[in-house]
Amino acid sequence: MEKTLFGKLDDGSPVFLYSLKNNSGMKVNIINYGAIVTHVFAPDKNGRFEDVVLGYDTLKGYINDKVFLGAIVGRYGNRIAKGKFSIDGKEYQLAKNNGENHLHGGPKGFFKVLWNAEPIKKGSIESLKLKYISRDGEEGYPGTVELTVTYTLTETNELKIDYEGKTDKPTVLNPTNHSYFNLSGDFSKTILDHELQINAETITPVDQYSITTGDFKNVGGTPFDFRKLTPVGLHINDKDEQLKYGNGYDHNWVLNSFNKKVREIALLYHPNTGRYMEVLSDQPGVQFYSGNFLDGSFIGKNGLRYQKRSALCLETQYFPDSPNKQHFPSATLRPSEVYRQTTIYKFSVK
Repeated sequence: MEKTLFGKLDDGSPVFLYSLKNNSGMKVNIINYGAIVTHVFAPDKNGRFEDVVLGYDTLKGYINDKVFLGAIVGRYGNRIAKGKFSIDGKEYQLAKNNGENHLHGGPKGFFKVLWNAEPIKKGSIESLKLKYISRDGEEGYPGTVELTVTYTLTETNELKIDYEGKTDKPTVLNPTNHSYFNLSGDFSKTILDHELQINAETITPVDQYSITTGDFKNVGGTPFDFRKLTPVGLHINDKDEQLKYGNGYDHNWVLNSFNKKVREIALLYHPNTGRYMEVLSDQPGVQFYSGNFLDGSFIGKNGLRYQKRSALCLETQYFPDSPNKQHFPSATLRPSEVYRQTTIYKFSVK
């Protein structure tokens, strides 16, 4: 594993870039600031490796970033209504960083902090283990949480992400990775020609503030039906209330076969390059976000301005606003418990 200096924070703390490689030629770069995935070099049908995730060329880009490119977000990935929730009858107030709501752990969360990084090796497989201790009261959350995130690049071109978390007080914990994918390898193009499949019969619809209503909506006969490979752009501009609220797709799909075991939950395919990405996870939901709020204001790799829908996210998670929806799967973590999650992005060609 290669380790190089990526830059320094204002307080002089060094930020390092770690490169995971396998014998197939695939490479994944990660920095210990925000536990961010900065690059994923994946092969196309002609054997050409190209970067397929949005990011920045410098540390300054990630420091100034407001759209969570490649980061681990939390404590709670996605939205919590009005930044409030209660555990055991006690109410907690979080930062409001998305209108009147709380998003992705707050303005700092897990993605604007320095993680402790430790390269580890099991046989011929190398991993990067990152650890962050979130103190009691940080961003308004109760309890001191110790979270480790381990990235592994396997010989079968899987980027495997394992999470493990512990707390000393009852809290909520729902971290996720926020990588933006464009399998074409050309970030000047949109992802509307990508084909997507999500193994889900329903979504959790939202109100005009993108907060889940608590209902479940069947995807059949709607623009949200991705039960088979379907072009992302096929229905994205349909006249639909949910698409209007999300400015496109920015919704949680209720995944099939949730039993806390890893299974295939989604597929992403780019016909022109042949790149194919399988998503496997043990989580109950996935947020499909079609990059609707990228607006050209962020200058990314090679000086390119990232435009609307130039990438998409598939964020594995508990449902949005679960702490306030008792009938949703619970994201509460207690001192006697250990939070665990595994999500895999597996790359191949088709």
